[in-house]
Amino acid sequence: FQQFSDTGSRKEHVKITSEPKPGFLERLSETSAGMLIGLVTFLLAFYLLFTNEGRALRTAKSLDEGLSLVVPLDSTHSISQQNEGRLVHLAGALSTSKPLFDPSYGLSIQAVKLKRNVEMYQWVEYEDSKEYEENGEIKKETKYSYDTEWKSEVVNSRNFDREIGHKNPSAMAVESFTAVSPNVQVGSFVLSKGLVDKIDDFKQLSLSHLEDPHADVTRRGDYFYHSDNPRRPEVGDLRVSFFYAGLSGDDPRLGSAAKVTVIARQRGDQLVPYHTKSGDVLEILYPGDLSVEEMFQKEHESNTMKTWALRAAGWLSMFVGISLMTRIFYTLVDWFPVVRDLVNVGLKAFALCVASSLSLLTISAGWLFYRPLWALLLALLSIVPIVVARSSVPPKKQQ
Repeated sequence: FQQFSDTGSRKEHVKITSEPKPGFLERLSETSAGMLIGLVTFLLAFYLLFTNEGRALRTAKSLDEGLSLVVPLDSTHSISQQNEGRLVHLAGALSTSKPLFDPSYGLSIQAVKLKRNVEMYQWVEYEDSKEYEENGEIKKETKYSYDTEWKSEVVNSRNFDREIGHKNPSAMAVESFTAVSPNVQVGSFVLSKGLVDKIDDFKQLSLSHLEDPHADVTRRGDYFYHSDNPRRPEVGDLRVSFFYAGLSGDDPRLGSAAKVTVIARQRGDQLVPYHTKSGDVLEILYPGDLSVEEMFQKEHESNTMKTWALRAAGWLSMFVGISLMTRIFYTLVDWFPVVRDLVNVGLKAFALCVASSLSLLTISAGWLFYRPLWALLLALLSIVPIVVARSSVPPKKQQ
C-alpha cells in the first residue's frame, strides 16, 4: 500500500508504504539467509587478515632489501653501463617530447597528463526514510527531495521516484578524457608506464588567458560553459574545466617543470620495475627532491597505513559475520521486548569479544613463519578479550 503527500512543489514529496508485520516463520527465514551471508563474511575475514600480514611483512622485507641495494646516481643526463639491471635512485625535472592538446577548446600544455572534466547541470534525488510500527503494520515514510547540481556523471532520472518534472538528459554532448604523454623522461631516462601512472597530483588549469573557443561556448572564471546564461544554468547545460599533472616544461604562467624522485631498475635508458628476492616489486616515484632514506621511509609509512586499514576491514568483516550468524537467537525472543533487548546487548558483546580474539589469533598465524616470537605474543594477547568479558560477569551469589 502506498500513500503520497505532496508539498505543492516539484522539489519535494513524501511517500508512505505499508506492509503487514512479518510472522515468526518469515523472520526466521530471513535470519537463516542472513546466517549464510554471515558465514561467507566470517570466512572472508580470515582470508583477508591472514594474507594481509604476509603481504605487509613481504613488502617490509622488500623495502629493506631495496634500501641495502639502491645506487644513487650523480647525474640524470649520463647513463652508466655499470648500473645496468641495478636498483637506482635519481631526482630531476620531468620532460616530455611534445605538448598535450585539446583542439576543441584551443588549449595546449607541456605536461605529463591533461584532464578534461565535463559536468552537466542535472536533477539529483535525495531520500530520507524512517520506519515505524502502527496498527500491526510496518510503515516506511520516505521523503524525496530534488535539487539541481553540477555532476561529472550522468544521473539516471529514470530511477527517481518521480521523474516527471525532474528529467535529465541521457548523455553528455561533450565527454571527459585524460591525455597522457607517450614519452616521459627524467634527464636521459625514460619512465615506465607504472611510474607515469604515479604522477597524479592534478592541479586546475587557469583559463583566464583564453578566449571563447566557439560562438556557443562562454568562458567564465576557469570554466567553459555550454549555456545561454552561465549565471542561471538550466538542466542539460555543460561546463568544462581542465587539470594537469606533471608540468614538464618551464611555463611563464605556471612556473618551472615539476621535479620528481624515482627509485627503479635501470634497463638501458629506461627505468622499469625491480623484482626483489622477497617477491615484491619496487617502482617508486614521489614529487620533489627526496633522499634515499626519505623515499623508503614514505614507502614504509604507506605500507603501515595499508596494513592497519586492512586489519580494521578484516576485524569489521568478522564482527559483522558473527553478528549475522548469531542473529537467530535475537529472532527467537523477538516477541518479548525486555528479553529481546538484553539478548541484543549480549550478542553484540559476544561478537565484539570473539571477533577481537579471532582477529588477533589470525594475525599471529600470519606472522608465524616470519616472526615466531611476535606470533606467540599475539596469540597470548588474543585471550585478553575473553578474559575481560568473563571478568565483567558478576559472580554468583553465595548460598
